[in-house]
Parts: sequence; C-alpha cells; structure tokens
Amino acid sequence: MCTVCGCSPGEVKIESGAHEHTHVHADGTVHTHSHDHQHEAQSDHAHSHDHPASEGHAHPHHHADGSEHAHPHVHSGEHQHDHSHDHEHHTHGIGGDLDYGTGPAGAHVPGLSQSRMVQIEQDILSKNNTYASANRLAFDERGIFALNLVSSPGSGKTTLLVKTIELLKGKLAISVVEGDQQTSNDAERIRATGVAALQINTGKGCHLDGHMVGQAFERMQPADDSLFLIENVGNLVCPAAFDLGEHHKVAILSVTEGEDKPLKYPDMFRAADVMLLNKCDLLPYLDFDADLAEANARRVNPKLTVIRVSAKSGEGMAEWLGWIEAGQAVQAAKRVETVARLKAKIAALERQLAGK
Repeated sequence: MCTVCGCSPGEVKIESGAHEHTHVHADGTVHTHSHDHQHEAQSDHAHSHDHPASEGHAHPHHHADGSEHAHPHVHSGEHQHDHSHDHEHHTHGIGGDLDYGTGPAGAHVPGLSQSRMVQIEQDILSKNNTYASANRLAFDERGIFALNLVSSPGSGKTTLLVKTIELLKGKLAISVVEGDQQTSNDAERIRATGVAALQINTGKGCHLDGHMVGQAFERMQPADDSLFLIENVGNLVCPAAFDLGEHHKVAILSVTEGEDKPLKYPDMFRAADVMLLNKCDLLPYLDFDADLAEANARRVNPKLTVIRVSAKSGEGMAEWLGWIEAGQAVQAAKRVETVARLKAKIAALERQLAGK
C-alpha cells in the first residue's frame, strides 16, 4: 500500500556496469555501497565449476502436469551454455502464483523488511488518524454529515455526484471537496451546479488524507447541518486505509466493471458502509451479473448496504437520497444534543461561581 511505497536504492542500476547493494539491518537502518564487476575482454563469461570439464550433470525440467525429466549436460572448456536437447520441443509450465501480500505488512517494498514496513505504516496512519479525529469532531459539533466517495477511475462517480447535488441542493446546504492528481476539471463540474467546491490536487499521491481534508474544511467553512461530500482520488487500494474524518465511506462500483471487484479489492469494500452499484441503465446491454456483484460484496462485508443506481435513468436515486437525508438528520440531532450539553455545563459552572 502507499504508506510504505517509494523508490528503493536497491533498484538502482548504473550503466557503467557498477550497481548498488542495499543492506537492511535488524534495527531498520539501510546502507548502500557500490559494487563493480570487472569482466574479461572476451564476451564469454568464463567461470569454473566444481566438476571436471568432462563430467556431466543433469538438468531437470518440470512439466505443467507435475512430471519431471532430466537430461545430461556436459561442460567442455569455456562455459558456452550450448545445450543440446535430444528430446522434442515442449513447454515448461509455471507452477505457483506470486503473492506479495503475505507477511505482517501485507505488502512488499524492495529494500525494506516487513517489520520496518509495519513501523512506517503505523507512524503514517497514526498521524493521519489524529487529523481525521479532529475533522470528525468538527463535523459533529456543527451537525455536518460527511461522506467519502471512493471508486476506481471511470465508475461514474462525478456524474453521480452532480446528479445527487442537483436533486438535493434545494433541501440541504452542500459543500464538495474534489481529489485528483491533476486538473480542476471535476471541481469545475461541481461548481456548475451552484454549490461550493474545492479542488485538491495530490500530485503523485494516490489518495486524500486527513490533513488535506482538514485544510479544505477550514477554507470552505461549510454551513451547520449541511452535507460535506468528499470525492476521493480514483483508486480502490490506498484510500481504504486513510480515515478522513468522514462518517461513512461510500464505494461506487459500476456495471461496466467486473462482478469480482469486491473480492479483488476487499479492503475498500470492507471499509465501506454503502456500495452504490452504478450505471444500472446499461445492464440490458452488458454481460454483468448484478446479483453476483452484490453477493461478492457481502462476502467481504456482510453489513454492507447496497443500492443500485443510475444517474441517467434515475433508478435508485430516491433510495440513495433518502439514505443521505436520514444520515444528515442524525448529525443535526447530535449538534442539538451537543449544544444542549454545553448549555447545561455552562449553567452548572455559573451556579458554582454564584455560590462562591
């Protein structure tokens, strides 16, 4: 995941023939030194083996069906790697998949140990969670309902967001934060609806974080009892790990994607509370099993709320808007309760002061 990614010195290659060796110590420190190969002038890299030149050794071959055969190979003089096969041509199978998601870190970075990766991830997420908690407190104190919309690129997220705004803006005050690596195209589309939108460009970053959203919140100063929509960078991996202070993550899966997306990207669908199955107006023209997509999503997250929607046809929009309005009402009630508690606390303090 992006909390531990980056260029590793161990990947550097130097054109002159030298390359770098990276060593990771038990305490997580890394050092690198250059190592130069001196080659003889001849193109054949002569090197010796422990067996005599006339002595043969076997080359085993594994077949896709699991069987194995070996044929002799004899070295003569320089190691020319001129292998002569007396058997007919055949294809060697590749056995076993590569899984770099194993280990405590659940990821792989060249040059970093699993323990060091876990430490870096914990440090990054801990700092982010501090910002996210502050954001959530600010939302709750002002009765603001915050949603983090996440999806892969091309899911129709912005179009759905525009339609949602058009249907709700007469009922709720709405503010929108747009996340993209570059351009303000999506923010301009949102502003065209008449609501406030702030673009956050992440550059090489693949997600928004709590600090970015906190800065956007301070600049926008959304109204009390309003709806605060965050459209994250198009990515089904990294945004899953970063709390922004939102009350719910809403994962958007379009019917132009595969039914197995929730299984392939389980962290995102596990972190979400709602999945919008989008572009359902296209179902008659696609070989997409909507029931299977829902079932796969609930295999990952049994508590997931799934709503089938289409910004074009309007299918499911009433259910989606009803869910938003209900959530915002809960937030507004929290603000009233918070204000009442604060007033009661102030009154108690005033009585204490008056009694002295």
